[in-house]
Amino acid sequence: MIPGLFDKREILAPGACVPRDFVGVRDRDLASALEDITAHAPFRHMVTPGGHEMSVAMTNCGHAGWVTDIRGYRYEPRDPMTNLPWPAIPPSFLQLAWAAAPVAGYQDFVPDACLINRYEPGARLTLHQDRNERDLAAPIVSVSLGLPARFLFGGLRREDRPLRIRLEHGDVVVWGGPSRLAFHGVDPLADGLDRLLGRRRINLTFRRGL
Repeated sequence: MIPGLFDKREILAPGACVPRDFVGVRDRDLASALEDITAHAPFRHMVTPGGHEMSVAMTNCGHAGWVTDIRGYRYEPRDPMTNLPWPAIPPSFLQLAWAAAPVAGYQDFVPDACLINRYEPGARLTLHQDRNERDLAAPIVSVSLGLPARFLFGGLRREDRPLRIRLEHGDVVVWGGPSRLAFHGVDPLADGLDRLLGRRRINLTFRRGL
C-alpha cells in the first residue's frame, strides 16, 4: 500500500470504499477523452426490457459495451447505433482505473469495458446490481465528474436499506469481493452548474465485462 492513497478513503462496506477527490488534475484530460468517445459513439437513452426509456443517457468504450433493449441486458462488441466497434478505452481512463482499484485492495485490475452515464437535472438510476459481467471476481470502479450526486449503496438484497453518500466531482467509488453484487443507484440529480461540465454529471464505470 502506498502512503497517502488512503488519507481520504471512506469505507462503505467490506470490500467497498470511496477515495475522495481522487481524480484531481486529471479531470480535464478525462473530459477531453470523453469528447472523442462521444464523437464516435454518441450518448443515447436506452430502453429497458420492460419498454421504459432510461432517464440517464449512456454510451460505452472498450472491447464491449453494456446495452439494454427489449431483448435484455448484455454486453455487445459493436455499438448498435452505428454497427461499429466501440471506441477503445483511452489511456487517461485506464490509468485512473488502475490507480483507484488498489485503494480498495484490488490489485492488477484491468478493465475491458467502461460504461459512461450522462446525468442531467432530474435523471436518476434505480437500485440495481451489476451482474451481467462474466468476471464477478473483478471490482467495479466508478468515477464521478461534474455535478454532485447522492449515491445509494445497499446490501445484497433489494430490500436492504441503502446508504446515501454525496459524491462530488473527482470522487471515486470502488466495490468488489463481498460487496460486488451490492444494490446501488443514484437519486434524481439536483440542478446546478459545474465549472467543467456545466449542468451535467458524468459517471465512468469500469468493469471486466468479458
